Amino acid sequence: MPDTGLSRRLGLISCTAIVVSNMIGTGIFTTTGFLAGDLGSPPLVIAIWAVGAALAFVGAICYSELAVNFPRSGGEYVYLSEAWGPAWGFIDGWVSFFAGFSAPIAVAALGISAYLGYFAPALDPQSTVAWTVGPLSVYAGPGQLLACGIVAALTLLNLFGVAEVAKLQNTLTGLKLTVLALLLALGFTIGRGDWGHFSETIERSSSTPLPAQFLLSLVFVYFGYSGWNAAVYVAEEVQDPERTLPRSLLLGTALVAAFYAALNALYIYASPLADLAGKVAVGAHAAGALFGERGGSVFAAGMALSLLATVNAMCLIGPRVYYAMARHGAFFSFAAKIHPTRRSPWAAVLAQGLCCCLLILTGAFESLLFYVGFTLWLFTAFAVAGLFRFRRRPGWRPLSWISFGWPALPLLYVAVNLLVFVYFALDRSWEALWSLLTIAGGGLTYHWSVRRKIG
Repeated sequence: MPDTGLSRRLGLISCTAIVVSNMIGTGIFTTTGFLAGDLGSPPLVIAIWAVGAALAFVGAICYSELAVNFPRSGGEYVYLSEAWGPAWGFIDGWVSFFAGFSAPIAVAALGISAYLGYFAPALDPQSTVAWTVGPLSVYAGPGQLLACGIVAALTLLNLFGVAEVAKLQNTLTGLKLTVLALLLALGFTIGRGDWGHFSETIERSSSTPLPAQFLLSLVFVYFGYSGWNAAVYVAEEVQDPERTLPRSLLLGTALVAAFYAALNALYIYASPLADLAGKVAVGAHAAGALFGERGGSVFAAGMALSLLATVNAMCLIGPRVYYAMARHGAFFSFAAKIHPTRRSPWAAVLAQGLCCCLLILTGAFESLLFYVGFTLWLFTAFAVAGLFRFRRRPGWRPLSWISFGWPALPLLYVAVNLLVFVYFALDRSWEALWSLLTIAGGGLTYHWSVRRKIG
């Protein structure tokens, strides 16, 4: 009987490229301006990205042990199902469909439109006036339509299978790193910046006490570091997963942490914190301050292309999660369909693309960002918490890095994430409500439609 599953074609470079492309994206290009206003101090802006890097690295170490013991596609769905039962695995996959992949793809596509708004202001999604019909708001301006077109094009491309998409992903990732490397090299050498900006504090825009605000602002950093776990979602298509997955997670996270530290230093070097505060297209603003309008235009275009790599990577990874769930009867059966010649989960790819376009047309940029940030890392904390149960299993293969710090590393990761979750739920109640409704919807769908299939 011929093999009808996914094929193992992804090596270390491709897996690391997926991690890097998922992480370096909308967050680093849009959230530093919010952090500047909320924290009011350049050292604190740098420090909060360092804290986020440390947490992402701890998470990557913990996920390495999970990936070695469960080298299957699906990511948190697999880990939560094994640790806490099939209901939580299904809910995680349900949340991943909306908040884990579809919404971040929508945010990244809207980010491309925002950066292209540097050339044509009409493309800026924030300039679109919403059409309100009851509780529903519709945003159908040029920026939203362009974002939908980008998602549609990459969705069609992902129907052709992982090998072709991986080649494009490697190219886009190389372009992304080149743009960022040039921005850093030229910005610190010939850019018109000022090191004195690092000593200039501003009045904070937030009235929340600073320690609490630091925890709340970690949500923006979480969004920026989202994707450090990306390679585990395509584990079933990875060559030699026991060696490749841990290396790609740790290498990708380390590369991105170094880039983020340098980029945030460059932003502050380029512009006083007062000018950065509240800016969304902070990368384009910094490039304009460093190189003038013409140079800013070049880098604005380069950053838009960089975000294209993020969209493509998530279009690749998301459907593999739904495929893994459906194959085990824990998601709608259409998601398990594999194209007979291209070997791609074509139905899941199309469903995700449609959901992304709906979110683009019905969600404001900032609301989508908060919606993602509220839920995205919570489920990774639940997955890491599963290590406390897994390590009691016979035959479990512990990772030496975690054993050295056991149980401090997983305990630290879980505790910090739950603390941030609580503070954010209290401060951003509207976004928290939509997130909780998404989780509740997954639970109800499992109870009424899926539980019998699993049982």
